[in-house]
Amino acid sequence: MQSPEASTAVSPTQIHLALAAFADEVVGTLARLFAYVGALALLCILGLAALGQLPDWRDDEPTPRPDWSVADRSRPAFALSKLDSTEKTASYTILRHPEGGRRDVMRWTSAADQVLAELEIYREGGEFDVTRPATADLAVQMGLGAASPLEQAGLIETKFGPVALFRPVAASKGAQACLGYLKRSEEPALQISGFSCQGDTLPAQRAAIACTLNRLTLLTSGNEPKLADLFAHAELKRRPCDLAGSPDWLLGAANAQLRGTL
Repeated sequence: MQSPEASTAVSPTQIHLALAAFADEVVGTLARLFAYVGALALLCILGLAALGQLPDWRDDEPTPRPDWSVADRSRPAFALSKLDSTEKTASYTILRHPEGGRRDVMRWTSAADQVLAELEIYREGGEFDVTRPATADLAVQMGLGAASPLEQAGLIETKFGPVALFRPVAASKGAQACLGYLKRSEEPALQISGFSCQGDTLPAQRAAIACTLNRLTLLTSGNEPKLADLFAHAELKRRPCDLAGSPDWLLGAANAQLRGTL
């Protein structure tokens, strides 16, 4: 008959099997742990890679269109014939657009560096926006906001034909506001605009603008025959300046009725 001690005794084989099972369990646990850590690391790597690509995925906003830049190496294409040898243009700036547009801007200032007049010749390129009101750019030229309303202030006759005049709607009744002007040409695609603050009365301002436009000459057409033809035909209609504000510069008394907010 087997003694109780013998019945509870554990054989070496059983111990060995228990140790082997424990070792297998430890190895299995470690293997699963390593697999879990590896999967977690892989997810982290993929997440970081995805975050690195987010700027490209979210780049659905329109790319800003290139803007105008000063063309220092371009030569002036226009000039004003001189009234006297002491008169000179305060500045001549040429702006170019990557889509082909060009702006020649002449500006005159006082001794106190206050802008008295400006003349811009804009040769349109692919950047030209037909939906944008031309008076919005004119208001900006005059130092106003693009949304500032302008009212018509009549017409003047120049060698380029009739030119529309504009002035700020909110101009003070007691002060003479600067007078803007605008002339468009379809062939060639050209826009002449600017403003003048010279003159104490409206007739004097009109005469000053007409004189400026009649003195505008072309130095070089830049291989644009239509531009050369425009100025050649305009020269045939050129009149001498009358800065006294003679009625000959005006299209008639009916101009006073050509007013209204744009």
